[in-house]
Amino acid sequence: MNVDTARLGEVRSDWTLDEVRGLFALPFADLVFHAQSVHRSNFDPNEVQVSTLLSIKTGACPEDCAYCPQSVRYDTGLEREELMAVQEVVARARAAREAGATRFCMGAAYRSPKDRELRVIMEMVRGVRELGLETCATLGMLTPAQAGALKEAGLDYYNHNLDTSAEFYDKIITTRSFQDRLDTLAAVREAGINVCSGGILGMGESEGDRAALLHTLATMPRHPESVPINQLVQVEGTPLAGSAPLDPIEFLRCIAVARILMPRSHVRLSAGRSEMSDEMQALCFLAGANSIFYGERLLTTGNPDVERDQQLFARLGIRPESAPATSRSANGDEEMPGALLTGRACTRGKRSGA
Repeated sequence: MNVDTARLGEVRSDWTLDEVRGLFALPFADLVFHAQSVHRSNFDPNEVQVSTLLSIKTGACPEDCAYCPQSVRYDTGLEREELMAVQEVVARARAAREAGATRFCMGAAYRSPKDRELRVIMEMVRGVRELGLETCATLGMLTPAQAGALKEAGLDYYNHNLDTSAEFYDKIITTRSFQDRLDTLAAVREAGINVCSGGILGMGESEGDRAALLHTLATMPRHPESVPINQLVQVEGTPLAGSAPLDPIEFLRCIAVARILMPRSHVRLSAGRSEMSDEMQALCFLAGANSIFYGERLLTTGNPDVERDQQLFARLGIRPESAPATSRSANGDEEMPGALLTGRACTRGKRSGA
């Protein structure tokens, strides 16, 4: 499986699965070198986009995602919480902005939101956007009409993770199909909302599954603007609790391959950062990650606190990225206008990050 290094850095959607596998097979130093080279051609290597994720409705999800503490099917001790009030969400967004975030993502544990719930969430989107923050939501499956309504309310990004490969998918989730996820992403894209979509690593999948996941994302007609790479957070009571941990080098390979395949996408370190050393995170940034979630929690799981992140940024010479009102999309053309920023998700990141 040879890799044509002369084409690395091109924005393309015609990657073959053999090419993706070939990237995974590169010696680690070569892979990271190519990823860093691609990264520097498209981004400032010392800037990281910073987002905050808030669970606006917690628990009681009817689906059976094997990693999810919010599923009603598993006893994880999680207390259910109804949809938050608009004013409380806006207040939390204001605090996130003051802590340095430029994007605010709202996650709700729904299979798909009802229209009456969506109307309340649309008010949240309007309120957060008025603060000068980019807005993101992760609410489960959407119809084209619902995606259009969120766009009208001013939503900038929608997160809907593929989670894993199409082949491994039914080992993790049986209550919705892989195609259901693709359909939601198509509805979001058609509505003119930026796409945030990635996956979760360490669920027992093979390297081939990880390659297939990234291949699916990289062969979309338009690459996702944000690609969250989550490391499984094992929660007692879920079927995946006690799973063998993923080799950190394999996680890093996924970051690097994602960077090469989708040169202009933000590759986000999402769930699992609290279990990573500073050195591991530094290597992830070197391999092309350039987005993180700020704050103490990702929906219902832990995350490094703001002070620790600020200290790490200072040690590495990294600064938060400021999002312009209009920026280049993941495929090179102009991205849909976002909020004008004064200073902070994305297929149900509500489970293991976004």
